Amino acid sequence: MPEKDYYKILGVEKKASEEEIKKSYRKLAMKYHPDRNKGDKKAEEKFKELSEAYAVLSDKEKRKQYDTVGSSGFQQRYTQEDIFKGFDFSNIFREFGFGGGGGSFEGVFPGQGRAGASRQYRSYGQPGGGRGYEYGDPFSYYEGAGMAQKGADRLYELPIGLREAAFGVEKTLTLPADKKTEKLSVKIPAGITTGKKLRMSGKGEPGIQGGPPGDLFIQIKVLEDPVFKVEGHQLVVEKKISLTQALLGTSLEVPTLDGKSLQVRVPPGTQPLSKLRVKGFGLPQLGDKERGDQLVKLVVELPRKLTDSQKKLIEELAQEGL
Repeated sequence: MPEKDYYKILGVEKKASEEEIKKSYRKLAMKYHPDRNKGDKKAEEKFKELSEAYAVLSDKEKRKQYDTVGSSGFQQRYTQEDIFKGFDFSNIFREFGFGGGGGSFEGVFPGQGRAGASRQYRSYGQPGGGRGYEYGDPFSYYEGAGMAQKGADRLYELPIGLREAAFGVEKTLTLPADKKTEKLSVKIPAGITTGKKLRMSGKGEPGIQGGPPGDLFIQIKVLEDPVFKVEGHQLVVEKKISLTQALLGTSLEVPTLDGKSLQVRVPPGTQPLSKLRVKGFGLPQLGDKERGDQLVKLVVELPRKLTDSQKKLIEELAQEGL
């Protein structure tokens, strides 16, 4: 999920007063208001973005939370319904002179004439546990009540392992549907990363007044691996070596994500935390067969205690300037 800098969106400093925030929103909202930009989708999206930023920064508690946890943390804690909860659009419009009542605003933010949210988005948790939860999506545009409308989209978070993400996998999802359950098979492409969404057309909520069903969006969450760490498209695996192995050099057996083992040569004089590169054993990019590299991070272990003979040898090395 991309981060949102609400201060930057409204063009104000982080220390801006409530009045400064309000003044900036009024100016920009007037500029991008749908009534002044008929048929301009970019202006409409900008207007939505501005309104979301103002809904957060004009609320003391939400602004405090946003400043404390940052954009990514705030978006994890607050749904769209939470953001617009208690935000009375009708009063905002009247105050800013956009026209009486909700006006065309209802077309951009349906159900938001007063504090509240239309139920346009349903989200389901991980497979096999937990109940689904619903929250409003005030950005679902429609022309008016009683007309055929597309059903709400559904969001499903799917956790997968690192190997599954790297090489692709086929998963079976179980979703509630009309007091029953529906099983769907979905192919996860190789190279997918956390946050990516897969779309299954027509698998969302039923349409309204004969409208088409919404879509299902499967959001990927790649779980941490106990062996490999991810750095972009590179994989990092740690290997411990002794002091003498670092000084004299050695050969190590290193695991790969493919399940293979590679022999990697550690050159004499290797420094602690050095990284050896193994080309082509990292992660692929989505839609590309070429893979990144695997890095072997060398951790030099020093003995906590020395035997008498070891201590004597180290003392002799110290006399040699080592």
